[in-house]
Amino acid sequence: MRKLFTAAAVLLASCQQGAAPQGNTAAATSTSAPAIAPILSTPDAADPHSFAKPLEARVTHVALDLDVDMAGKRLAGTAALDIDARPGVSAITLDDKGLEIASIDDGQGHALAFQVGAVDPKLGAPLTVRIGAARKIVVHYKSAPDASALQWLTPQQTVGRKLPFLFSQGESIENRSWIPTQDSPGVRQTWEAKITVPAGFTAVMSGQKDDRADPAPPLPGRARFAYRMVHPVPSYGIAIAVGDLAFRSLGARTGVWSEPATLDAAAAELGDSEKMVSAAEALYGPYRWGRYDVLVLPPSFPYGGMENPNMTFLTPTFIVGDKSLVSLVAHELAHSWSGNLATNTTWGDIWLNEGMTTYAERRIVESLYGKKVAAQQVALGIESQNQAIEEAGGPANPDTRLHQSLNGRDPNDALTDIAYEKGAAFLRMIEATVGRDKFDAYLKGYFDRHAFQPVTSSIFLADIRANLVKNDQFLEQKLRLEEWIYKPGIPANAVPADPTAFAQQDKSVAAFGAGGAPDRAAWNRWTTDERLQFLTHLPRKLSAERLAALDDGFGLSVSHNSEIRFAWLDLAIANRFDPARASLDDFLLSNGRGKFVKPLFVALAKDTAWGRPIAAALYPRARPLYHPLVTRALDPLNLTK
Repeated sequence: MRKLFTAAAVLLASCQQGAAPQGNTAAATSTSAPAIAPILSTPDAADPHSFAKPLEARVTHVALDLDVDMAGKRLAGTAALDIDARPGVSAITLDDKGLEIASIDDGQGHALAFQVGAVDPKLGAPLTVRIGAARKIVVHYKSAPDASALQWLTPQQTVGRKLPFLFSQGESIENRSWIPTQDSPGVRQTWEAKITVPAGFTAVMSGQKDDRADPAPPLPGRARFAYRMVHPVPSYGIAIAVGDLAFRSLGARTGVWSEPATLDAAAAELGDSEKMVSAAEALYGPYRWGRYDVLVLPPSFPYGGMENPNMTFLTPTFIVGDKSLVSLVAHELAHSWSGNLATNTTWGDIWLNEGMTTYAERRIVESLYGKKVAAQQVALGIESQNQAIEEAGGPANPDTRLHQSLNGRDPNDALTDIAYEKGAAFLRMIEATVGRDKFDAYLKGYFDRHAFQPVTSSIFLADIRANLVKNDQFLEQKLRLEEWIYKPGIPANAVPADPTAFAQQDKSVAAFGAGGAPDRAAWNRWTTDERLQFLTHLPRKLSAERLAALDDGFGLSVSHNSEIRFAWLDLAIANRFDPARASLDDFLLSNGRGKFVKPLFVALAKDTAWGRPIAAALYPRARPLYHPLVTRALDPLNLTK
């Protein structure tokens, strides 16, 4: 580790929006990461969702050595933490959520005193360790069987039904339930891990395979895997999965992991992965993480995807057979720049991750699949944005700002289409105003300037003013930057959707609404986005006869496309369409993606006479399949009573 608190580091830090004089803050180049990422000290960089005090003492490196107990649903072993602390600081505060800590020492066998503070139901508890002069500590611990980041599946809950399965989901603040560290996106850390599993299982993680010699070979009946991340990353990006897994190469630096039973279909759907990486590099500069692999998880995975560095975790619901949902992959890949490379310092600035990524996703899609497809996805996104604004209480509501104040709130409250779609609309406006070539050059430079570092809305504003606006007051006024970020609603300079993007589908909606028959020939020609446009713009109240005509004409109840099936079931619930009950049961019992199951259960629960009895019968059966992030949202509906 480099000598800390040098004069050069302090001087450079003072130029970085108040970055704390901590660690080696040498500016990142296009090919390398700083040895220790800076900690920002401006008020807007204070993380209300972490107990850590990184301006006093921060974690720089995590070394895990864990044994996976599939039967007991625990990870047990040690976490060795490298620490950077200010002179005179004798304690470090970590984040802890239900960890069972046996002891903590200084790595030399000397015990260190520690205390777990009061438990907050959302955040967990502060873990304060008296480090004295020690700059490395070793935590001996176990995760709890109900650790919120970890989901343990029985063989029957997997596709292959052969072995149990474990996977983690760390974002936003769940990794503190299995890793004792500073679980804040503003505290970037390098890491390494040695994972011991039962023989016959494979462990994968969101890092490069570590081929360095392991001094502790596995015991009989056990297998050992090692990974490491040499770039500093936010703690939520440390991810693990253990199960019956197989690998297939997709290109020189891309590949897919999945259960063997899923591998052929997953590899076929992901066949454009190498092209996607190249397309993203052409837009935003070199891919800096080595390999880009994808892990297709069992159906319980709560999100569409998770952008863990080196290894995106994906829901199997994107597998349709026609690559019609691979924009999801483009989104997670784009996070390799916006999110993983330059990361929101707090969850109130999640638009810097998700809004930038949604914009980049559509640029990648345009590069590979054409302008029409991209324009249609933009149009759908604008509708999602407008719906999110309506659900938030209208355009005057503060929750429609890009920069959110989340003090006392769940960090996931900001994970709405305000962050995703308003954020993307903000960047589209800038592109339209200054020109695509100029904006592309700016974004490349932005990722270079902030590579492997935390960022805030104020840093983005300072950067775009210094490197794009350049004191052009007319351009400053035209862009309305502050209004986009800090004011509610959508500014008047937003770029509207292409009104012709779904012209044919809009005509078909009108024809069906006037009593026409479903046009099966047209449906067969349409893409998934075009079919969604049609389904979601039909009248919300339809007769059973008209719904049956749709189902018979388009095979909606048996569709293998999860987006189409969801849109259809949402419409069916709104109309109490009993013939869709079997499809609804199957859908809710066979996938745990929150985007789908949460709205459907909420809609059922609101209909006390028809829907709630259905939900009450289904939820106790479905709940074991769902990740804690999903059950946490659905349990308040009281469907198990």
